[in-house]
Amino acid sequence: MLMPKRVKRRKQFRGRMSGIATRGNTITYGDYGIVAMEPGWIKSNQIEAARVAMTRYVKRGGQVWIKIFPDKPVTEKPAETRMGSGKGSPEYWVAVVKPGRIMFELGGVEETLAKEALRLAINKLPIKCKIVSKAAQETEG
Repeated sequence: MLMPKRVKRRKQFRGRMSGIATRGNTITYGDYGIVAMEPGWIKSNQIEAARVAMTRYVKRGGQVWIKIFPDKPVTEKPAETRMGSGKGSPEYWVAVVKPGRIMFELGGVEETLAKEALRLAINKLPIKCKIVSKAAQETEG
């Protein structure tokens, strides 16, 4: 699983996910990518599941880039615990994703193979996503 090696503070506030992504919203490395259509938290195990799904489908051909990193700790209190007595302990790590963010990129494979691999990866993610290509993105902007 992905997680930071060390952090400045052990616990974080929840924060807000308003607005659209201003950074990481263009395909930079590969030819095809997965773009988020709604805001959400992506857990580290969901990122790993999507990566495994893509690499298995392309039979370790081509190259996969993960452009999000889970650097936010999410805390949970134990089950059947009374209210109060402070904040829970960190349980897992999430990446905060806003609409328009490119999460994964894929390159070095043909279009049909890439689109099917990305479709399998989208099924592992908890938010609505779509597949974009570098060529289509260049003609838009």
